Amino acid sequence: MERIPLTIPDLRGREIEFLSNCVQTNWVSTAGPQITEFENVIKSFVGSNYAVSTVNGTCALHLALMAAGVGPGDLVIVPDWTFAASINAIYHAGALPYFHDVNRDWSLDPESIAETLITKDPKIKAVLAVHPLGRPADIEKIRRYCDKYEVALIEDAAGALGATYKGQKVGTFGHLAVFSFNVNKVVTAGGGGVITTNDKNLAQYVRHISTQARLGNDYSHDAVGWNYRMTNLNAALGLAQMERCDEMIAIRHQIAKTYDQALRLRTDILLPPTIDYGIGNAWLYNVLCADSNTAMALVAHLQEYNIESRIFWRALSDQPPYANAPRRPCNRAKALSGRVVSLPSSSSLTTHQQDYVLQAISHFVGPPCHPIV
Repeated sequence: MERIPLTIPDLRGREIEFLSNCVQTNWVSTAGPQITEFENVIKSFVGSNYAVSTVNGTCALHLALMAAGVGPGDLVIVPDWTFAASINAIYHAGALPYFHDVNRDWSLDPESIAETLITKDPKIKAVLAVHPLGRPADIEKIRRYCDKYEVALIEDAAGALGATYKGQKVGTFGHLAVFSFNVNKVVTAGGGGVITTNDKNLAQYVRHISTQARLGNDYSHDAVGWNYRMTNLNAALGLAQMERCDEMIAIRHQIAKTYDQALRLRTDILLPPTIDYGIGNAWLYNVLCADSNTAMALVAHLQEYNIESRIFWRALSDQPPYANAPRRPCNRAKALSGRVVSLPSSSSLTTHQQDYVLQAISHFVGPPCHPIV
């Protein structure tokens, strides 16, 4: 069997056509009609009033934090179990992450947030709620606490495009939300990010400072800005991908269903907890192992079959770059750390390839695994 990758772009649409048009018309940089069109497609798909594209998701997070008023000396509540970009963007804004635990669904624990927000610490300016694994967090409950204590809510929906919470797309619950279009996402633009919001002033602000805070075509500026703009080439690629977004999500759901059926009776490899408040986009298919050593053994075992898999996030609060950040007890996040393994889930994965992956897993035996409680 040829190598089976973890997740790769599914470029079976009109990507070449759209990219060729950019080259033929000379719209290849940070201006061009495809950028505006891509933003319009995203806001329509998500259901937000505004969408602003950026060069990548991390820059989008940085801009969203700044738009929320986060600055030096401030604190941002964030889950301990997330991708490092969530934390790095907080540092880029001059603030500190305030690590909180996840709940049994593996997403930011609303009750932990409530216990912190009730203190009304003026340094806490925002909650950065991550939708993990392409699955929605309990975002309505998180929003309720943020509203009660007048704290900004930012959704880190980097890998959750198309996920829904009680029938409503994620990216529409927070004051701002961020999506990533990196090469490993369900929809890729080769790179890039998008900020969504229903607030016109916030949208104007992030667009302005992402273009060097430049006033018109003159070389006059009214603030310190950044060059965080998406290129027209990236937008064109994203547009072609968005034409097939629903199709690719549906394929990934079928892949996930097949994994579920095949692995549901295993006691050494557990499926992620089910959620009753929403539906994910099946971005990555993940399983829980008994411990970090077992997870590494599973990855090594699959590698012998020429199958790429990967250990997913590790808790960040105890890692050296973030040791100075405040934190609440993060027992579940630490219990998850290094134990989650991602299996191949590209929308181009064939039935034959998935059968091969499952056959390889059938030859692996690990110690009994217990769910995170």
